[in-house]
Amino acid sequence: MVDKQRWLDKPNNVKKVLLLLYMICALLLSADLIYHRHTLLSVENLFGFYGIYGFVACVLLVLVAKEMRKIVARPENYYGDKNDR
Repeated sequence: MVDKQRWLDKPNNVKKVLLLLYMICALLLSADLIYHRHTLLSVENLFGFYGIYGFVACVLLVLVAKEMRKIVARPENYYGDKNDR
């Protein structure tokens, strides 16, 4: 059986999707120049603050999760070996 080639298997289509995502990010970032926010803290008035804040929060979330995995992960044979049945 031959695997059917999918739309994103072609590198040219992947480049198109990435270009579209970059354009959407640039559009949303440029909207920060136009949109007026009622902020509580002065740091919130910085250009691109919410994008930077969200990116840093996601990176920290991943790093904390990697460290938590070391604490809460169970050993490979926690439920027993496959031959124990």
